[in-house]
Amino acid sequence: MSEDNFSAITPEIMSLSKLCSHASSIDPELYTKYDVKRGLRDLNGRGVLVGLTEISDVNAKKLVNGELVPCDGELYYRGINVQDLVRGIPSDSHFGYEETAYLLLTGNLPKEAELKDFCALLANYRSLPTSFVRDIIMKAPSRDMMNTLARSVLTMYSYDKKADDLSPENVLRQCLQLISLFPLLSVYGYQAYKHYHDNESLFIHVPEAKYSTAETILHLLRADGRFSPLEAKLLDIALILHAEHGGGNNSTFTTHLVSSSGTDTYSAIAAAIGSLKGPKHGGANLKVVRMFDDMEETIKDWEDEDAVADYLKGLLHGERFDKAGLIYGMGHAIYSLSDPRAQVFRSYVDRLANEKGRQKELGLYKMVERLAPRIITEERRIYKGVSPNIDFYSGFCYRMLGLPEELYTPIFAIARIAGWSAHRLDEVISGGKIMRPAYMYVGTHREYVPMEERDN
Repeated sequence: MSEDNFSAITPEIMSLSKLCSHASSIDPELYTKYDVKRGLRDLNGRGVLVGLTEISDVNAKKLVNGELVPCDGELYYRGINVQDLVRGIPSDSHFGYEETAYLLLTGNLPKEAELKDFCALLANYRSLPTSFVRDIIMKAPSRDMMNTLARSVLTMYSYDKKADDLSPENVLRQCLQLISLFPLLSVYGYQAYKHYHDNESLFIHVPEAKYSTAETILHLLRADGRFSPLEAKLLDIALILHAEHGGGNNSTFTTHLVSSSGTDTYSAIAAAIGSLKGPKHGGANLKVVRMFDDMEETIKDWEDEDAVADYLKGLLHGERFDKAGLIYGMGHAIYSLSDPRAQVFRSYVDRLANEKGRQKELGLYKMVERLAPRIITEERRIYKGVSPNIDFYSGFCYRMLGLPEELYTPIFAIARIAGWSAHRLDEVISGGKIMRPAYMYVGTHREYVPMEERDN
């Protein structure tokens, strides 16, 4: 079958699609009637409790006089405020992500010798099986790097003699290998795609044991393998802030759900990758940078507040950019007054913008950050505050680092594999029961009709 025929939507498919659409249509009012939490959220947007965790905590409200009121957002990894975690890492260290991964997996901050041993262990695992790059990554490279990453993870099952061993020590070994290998699988997949589809030069750098995860990404990606200390530091901070975000986010819940069936680590993590690929989850920062691209082309004077405000109103009215009625990067499902990750990230973005000579563009971002909450409040009926989230600045950061857009979401996965691994171990060790949520049937029961009696 040719590629054109393989991807073709035939009249027969169109006809079947109409039947499927009709069969899958559920009246939205039924969710209210039967008190079914659509999207596993209540009417106030709070997630439905489906489990317990000690891995991370997300706070956006505090109790005042017996009433929950919005507060500045807080994110904790194993009980430690992520802002304190970032501040505690020496300014000249690029191994903050490794320290964070150790904390998420073990529940404790590493001592100096423990961190050194942990980094050495990851460096030792940062090597793919013989011919894996040639036989797996180089063949049929996908235009979407998340699919390439998922395929590579699933294929690693075939190279693991203990792939189905669910003992905690074996699952930990598998998770550590994935944490170590995600940068290689992602960047090599990108290099292969750019070579075969865009006729660009192909270079596959061998990772260096002395490099951190952030440094490894930059080394593998760039033709000369070089980067500045500030570039590595900023990417390291980005990885820390994306490493974990509570058990209820879609990809982490997917990790728990799939792991509860007793399946292998590679299948569980590949499922999480599939979840993160979705634009409602992992692709928001790409939407932000493309929105700003359109804004910069549309507005002649980036310092004109009235012009910027008019553009933002146009976004909300569905007249600008993708006409979705959204200002991307503003607001969060949990946070209201502030996203702590965005607050941490902002100062580092300032430093990189100065190094790269991108102050004018940064000024536009800051103006939108200042104007958007007021405009959203004026244009929309909202029940909580609106503030920039981590995606508001992360795409701009990646662009300043020269990272290709195809790797924006894979870098999210490179960071989040630490959190997924901690939750995978949690489920294997403490889960026990397969998750089996219920769906209420709201259709009708009918009699079977023999073929010859069916209406034509």
